[in-house]
Amino acid sequence: MENFLKRLLRLIPVLIGISLIVFLMINLTPGDPVQIMLGDQFVTQEMEQTLREDMGLDLPIYQRFGRFLYNAAHGNFGRSFFHRRPVMDVILERLPATIELTLCSMLMAIFISIPLGVLAAVKKGTVYDRSSVVTAMIGVSMPGFWFGIILIILFSINLQWLPVSGRSTFSMSVPSVTGMLLIDTLLAGEIDSFFDAAKHLILPTITLGMAMGATLMQVTRASMMEVLKQDYILFAEAKGLKWFRVTFLHALKNALIPTITVAAIQTGQLLGGNMIIETIFGWPGVGSLVVQAIFNRNYPLVQAAVLIYVLVYVIMNFTADILYTVFNPRVRL
Repeated sequence: MENFLKRLLRLIPVLIGISLIVFLMINLTPGDPVQIMLGDQFVTQEMEQTLREDMGLDLPIYQRFGRFLYNAAHGNFGRSFFHRRPVMDVILERLPATIELTLCSMLMAIFISIPLGVLAAVKKGTVYDRSSVVTAMIGVSMPGFWFGIILIILFSINLQWLPVSGRSTFSMSVPSVTGMLLIDTLLAGEIDSFFDAAKHLILPTITLGMAMGATLMQVTRASMMEVLKQDYILFAEAKGLKWFRVTFLHALKNALIPTITVAAIQTGQLLGGNMIIETIFGWPGVGSLVVQAIFNRNYPLVQAAVLIYVLVYVIMNFTADILYTVFNPRVRL
């Protein structure tokens, strides 16, 4: 318990340090949010100064950072410069779309990569094993934005099987309960709307989950190959147990320990990697909102969103450590 609390306390300086880095980077980026907001409008210097004071940009940078930390500690991330509303309200409106995309990408990566990794380990040295290794390397190295554009050109423009962007067709109207369309359409009994939302999810889900799936397949393959060499596996085979039972009931249980921990970390990375993917597919989530806010120099929104990303990533890393101790009792925090 003491080690657990120590690990939690270590998260505080990490969050403060990341907040400082993000704050300095966004504030030192060329571009004045007041000038961007006003555009070509004719205003007097007094009006411009009033707007600057209202946005808190007249204060020294160290005071602005101190105010941000104080307010963030109390759950207040300020007001969005361009939405003129509390930042958290703006983020929470977009959060369900990001959660839905992240969960679908994670589930796709897990349910495809683990069986393929196990099969590659069982068929070590075969053509399938070599091809899976090459495919995984390509999946890890391929830039997500490039892969997404290729999918759009192939399946949306040339074949016209799937929509190019968005979460649903404009004519679809479903009562919002969770904010996640797949769940809301099922709750409303709108089967046609469910399949429409699913079609919009396919391409961004594949694009976002590709790297995670490739990584998990490599980890599962390597771990499974190591476990299959253990004495208890050889003993189980010598007893005459069928390969399916040996592989999936005896070997896979222990082989999944590193896979589960890596999956937890990769899930945190999915949130950080969704900015470009959401922008490419016009997905109305937090990622595309942050990209828009960066261009507009919307400081409070960027700072709050990145802090949330970091918090989720740190929590997922912490969860990975806990899961490792659960599945491997020999390890302690």
